[in-house]
Amino acid sequence: MKLRLQLFEFEDLPWFPRVVRAGMMDYLRFMISGLKIYQPIVPILREALRHTSQTELLELCAGAGGGTEGVWRALQAQDLPQLHVTLTDLYPQPAAWQHLHERTSGGLAFLPTPVDATRVPATLPGFRVVFSAFHHFPPAVAEAILADAVRQRAGIGVFEGAGKHWHEVALAALVMPVALLCITPFIRPFRWSRLLFTYLVPLIPVCTIWDGVVSILRLYPPNQLLALAHRADPSGAFEWRVGKARHWSGSQVLYLTGWPKSQLQIEK
Repeated sequence: MKLRLQLFEFEDLPWFPRVVRAGMMDYLRFMISGLKIYQPIVPILREALRHTSQTELLELCAGAGGGTEGVWRALQAQDLPQLHVTLTDLYPQPAAWQHLHERTSGGLAFLPTPVDATRVPATLPGFRVVFSAFHHFPPAVAEAILADAVRQRAGIGVFEGAGKHWHEVALAALVMPVALLCITPFIRPFRWSRLLFTYLVPLIPVCTIWDGVVSILRLYPPNQLLALAHRADPSGAFEWRVGKARHWSGSQVLYLTGWPKSQLQIEK
């Protein structure tokens, strides 16, 4: 699917109820983590960390932190025992992040204050990663996120948990509602509000289905991701890699990674 539509998602709307947004994010975190959606990109991220000599991941636009714990554990097992992750977002979710912080014995930390992905403070080091969020941004903002990494010579990886196919749209529309209704009682930390807005006033399932379908339609295909990277890096100071990694289920994960070239590479 090469088409990209810049439609709206409920979770992006500033007036959208925070409690419903949190419930949607909790569901996505549960599903992404349970299905290990981002395991295929572990070797890709490992290569990027090797090129940048980083042992710190700075997650931007972290949402509820879905998938981050699994990636962190897998990288730790691949000779990166000192790897540390800091979760950040323009709209922080410290309640969800505290749960991850405790589960990982501090391996996943977080900032409770807002962080703008287009203007990351220089005091926040690490290889930047964006999971399941890059599609939210129109081209100008997406380019600005990459340009800020280039400007600060910080490596960056953008990862989306789908390959942008029509069958994924069908799955989001038909399978997601059933899964959401079945697994909601098992999502932790437990919240009565999540049950209320799932079963009695079903705002969470309705808005999640809409956002899930729209997310796939908003994904940047590989050629557009690479075009954004080249516009953000007009001098060619970064090495960029783009593609799709295959998940065990047969689905795919879109990715774009970039890191500063060595001086020798730039001179060539």
